[in-house]
This record gives sequence, C-alpha cells and structure tokens, in this order.
Amino acid sequence: MSLHDPQPATAALFDSVPAGDIQAANRIFMAPLTRARSLKDGHLQTPLHALYYAQRARAGLIVSEATQISAQGQGYAWTPGIYTEDQADSWKLVTGAVHNAGGRIFAQLWHVGAISHPVFQPDGAAPVSASDWTPEGEAFVGDYHPDGPMVPHQQARALREDEIPALLDDYRNAARMAARAGFDGVELHAANGYLIDQFLRSSVNRRDDRYGGSVENRTRLLGEVVDALAEVLPAGRIGVRLTPIGGAGGSSDDHPEETYPAAAKVLAGRGLAYLHVVRATDHGGVAGERSEGDKVIHAMREAFDGTFVVNGNLSPEDAAHWIAEGWADAAAFGRLYIANPDLPERIAAGGPYNEADGGTFYGGGAAGYVDYPTLANVDDPLPLD
Repeated sequence: MSLHDPQPATAALFDSVPAGDIQAANRIFMAPLTRARSLKDGHLQTPLHALYYAQRARAGLIVSEATQISAQGQGYAWTPGIYTEDQADSWKLVTGAVHNAGGRIFAQLWHVGAISHPVFQPDGAAPVSASDWTPEGEAFVGDYHPDGPMVPHQQARALREDEIPALLDDYRNAARMAARAGFDGVELHAANGYLIDQFLRSSVNRRDDRYGGSVENRTRLLGEVVDALAEVLPAGRIGVRLTPIGGAGGSSDDHPEETYPAAAKVLAGRGLAYLHVVRATDHGGVAGERSEGDKVIHAMREAFDGTFVVNGNLSPEDAAHWIAEGWADAAAFGRLYIANPDLPERIAAGGPYNEADGGTFYGGGAAGYVDYPTLANVDDPLPLD
C-alpha cells in the first residue's frame, strides 16, 4: 500500500502539515519514548540508537526520547543527556541517520524535577521541585543504586527563586547543544508531572512567591523557559508538550480546566512549531461522550494559535477522526511506533500491526528495539548484529 493511496479511514493522516519552520510530510508523528539504552558513562548515544531512529524516519516528525538538560535533570537510569559537547556529538549519529533517511527530528528537553533520586544528583543532593514534595512510587535507578533497579522516591526540596536564572541557562545550553547535534528543533518537556509541570500543578506548587499561587504565577516558569529557548533557536523550531491529566509521582491540579488552557494561552502568539498535548490514557476512542480530560484538551486547542498535536490512547482511525473534526492537526504515536518501525506504511495499508513487547521497553540492547519486522521483511526480521 502506497502512502499516497491510504485507506479512507486514515487518509487525513497523510496530508502534510506545518510544524513551525518545517513542513512535515504527514501527520503521523513519533512520540518521545524513553527506552533507557544510553551509555551510563557520559549519557551518550550509540550506533544502535541511530539505527532505531532511522528505521522510523518516515514519521512526519520524530520527537526524541526525553533527554536531560543537566545532571540535576536526570531521574532515570540509562537516559541520554544534551548538555555536553560529547553528548551532542553522540546525537549526531542519530540526527545524521534520520536526515539521510529523509526524516526530521526534534530533541525533547527534559528536567524531571522531583521525579529523581539523590543517586543521580550532583554530590548526592536532594532533587528539586516547585515545593518540598515526595512523589509517590519508586525511582528507576537501575544499577546506579545497590538496592536497584527500583527504590522509593525521596523528598525533593523547593527550587529557590535565585536558582531559576541558572535553570534557564541550562535550557539555553541544551538548546545550543541540540543545534550542535543537528536536530531540526527542540520540544520542551513541560508535561507528565516533571519539573515545569510541578510548577503548573496545584498539588505540588505551594509557593508564595511570584511562581506560586495564581494560575498566572504557576505558568510563569513555562513562559520564561520558552523565552530562554527562543534566545537560542527560532521560535518556529520550538515545540512544547503538556499533559493536563496524569503523570509521574501522583501529582495533579485542582482545576485543570483552568490551568492548562491558561498554559496554552501563554504559549500562543509566539510562533512556536506546535503544542503537543497528551490525553488521559484511561479513556479510549472517540465514540460517544468525550472524557473530561478531552474537554480540557479541546479548550487548549482553542487557546493555542498554532499546530496542535494530540497523543495518548488513539488508534490510527481515532487519530484521523480527531484531525478530520479539527480537534488536532497531527497525532503522535508511542507504543505503535515501538513495535512498528514502518508505522505510516502499516497505517496506509490498514495494518497489520506488530504487538509491542513490554518486557523490552526499558533497558537492554537490540532485542525489542531494532528487531521488529516491517511489512517488507515480515518473514525475515532484521539481524541483531
């Protein structure tokens, strides 16, 4: 099945769409997917990563796995960095492979905030957050900690106001390193209960300074980080990801229907590449009454004036429906892209789809990473060596 002759139910996914300064060839984006396969020493990428991303280069846009902007920003074992020249140079393997295959790729810039552990922090310090907070659950520390791979989260401390300029410098530096690495742009990870989202969410942000209290104050850091990135990169090379419901550590907001459309409005008028919003994944499909979370997303769509990308528990047919209805301009797929490197071709053909192996999502090597068969080699899987 040709990408130029897709099934009618998914045809809306195959039109090109602008994403700021780039024109995506289709509306099937690859969502950021942590796979925990980077080198522990130096947080570097390898030729294996280059193969993985190049296999998926037919996406309209690839958003890289979440990539920490500093040592303080790390919260998981074996995740990559984008704050040193060596890290940027290792990413050149990936961006070069994607570009050689005709694709486009943005780097997702990540600071986990409290969703970390002192084992990752410089000098074993406490992680930072909007306020003193102990996230629910456990940190994935792998072999960084003798009691790993999972240990309980510890209390994070409130980031002081006088530390915020240094945080903004870390984002500027990460944007410079992303440009050095050859990325087409960056996506600011302001979602999933990580640092910027911790400032947005009322359950975590209990500050009494100009970064806490009102919605205007809780969205201030989001705007300042975008401004910092825009000092380094054109606005049309910057996307932002938000999640109004759900995320790591059990954080939440008392009024997401107010907070997240306000955050989307903060991002409007800046000429950004896109806004990428994640649905609550406990609601499936689009038939019948939409979930309360989807209603928040529709309000965010109304508040933002650029390309709007939706992600989370959508089948290709559902995603095409969202686009046809004008609820989104593109859709980002996660698990489907893990298991189906040729996802656009499979969507155009109406399937079939490989099943993802959850046991190989995080950590490991080639197995479950670069060996999923394409339609062209379904009877002859790719070699692992």
